[in-house]
Amino acid sequence: MNRLLLSFRRILILLAVLVLSTGCSRGYLPSTSFNPWQVVELPTTATLSDVAFVGNSPHGWLVGKSATLLETQDGGKTWELRSLDLGDDLSYSFTSVSFAGEEGWIAGQPSILLHTTDGGKSWLRVPLSAQLPGSPNTVKALGPKTAEMTTDIGAIYQTKDGGRSWQALVQEAVGVVRNISRSDDGRYVAVSARGNFYSTWEPGQDAWQPHNRTSSRRLQNMGFAKDGRLWLLARGGLVQFSDSEDYEAWGEQVAPEFATSWGLLDLAYRTPDEIWVAGGSGNLLYSGDGGQTWQKDRAVEDVPSNFYKIVFDSPERGFILGQEGNLLRYDADAAAKAA
Repeated sequence: MNRLLLSFRRILILLAVLVLSTGCSRGYLPSTSFNPWQVVELPTTATLSDVAFVGNSPHGWLVGKSATLLETQDGGKTWELRSLDLGDDLSYSFTSVSFAGEEGWIAGQPSILLHTTDGGKSWLRVPLSAQLPGSPNTVKALGPKTAEMTTDIGAIYQTKDGGRSWQALVQEAVGVVRNISRSDDGRYVAVSARGNFYSTWEPGQDAWQPHNRTSSRRLQNMGFAKDGRLWLLARGGLVQFSDSEDYEAWGEQVAPEFATSWGLLDLAYRTPDEIWVAGGSGNLLYSGDGGQTWQKDRAVEDVPSNFYKIVFDSPERGFILGQEGNLLRYDADAAAKAA
């Protein structure tokens, strides 16, 4: 009887181990077979905000907090600090940089906008009205003397004369936003400051269109896929994609790695099918099939940083921006060898 009871207990223990192992294998993602990201040493510990390049050249600019401005001439392998005389003693945070050819713009807070027409050899400060609703948040260079600027409360403005005058594209701001993203065809999506709802705007509309969030989880970030659909990141490491360009038709909400609690902060497409998602504590996820399956790049887990933003200006050139001067560069050659 005792032997029978002992055997029964052993069977229960084995079953428990099997269930636990199965749960762990489903809860934790497999590792990627390659790591295309290289850590770039920077001469700053400032948190980074945005990166852009002068046309298709290897000449680019990186911006961040504390008026941080860095320049590269080799495609982002090395960077050098640059300083600007902004004419006052305020502490600025550069939040966005964009180029169309040699013409570029930098937006920041408190209210500041810079403009260059020579690839950044010289930067001029663009006067902004004291009546501007909010402070500049994002800027997008669209062509000669043409750019769009948003503010941190969702106002949208466009200039066609190099910043001398601006036209308001919406009649009312949407309110304080957590983040705001622009599609290639000029549409915008903005997440409210508390992540309670999101709003969309299309060229020709007079006002933002509000939408309820897709679940009880607060929204973290939203943006546009290569095909114009929306993606979203929600609290608890959740990812969701819209079914079409219908702003309220969504697919299933999934947690790529539900056994962890790291927050996901940004998502970017390298190609129409290849997706990278960045988050807290060096968390970096990868999908090669449009988000159907996921893997984890564990080679960057030891980078002591939250990854705030991913930028691909082409399939061959991309960066992941983090806190305290942490920067990762996409190595296209390493990725090609792994493939």
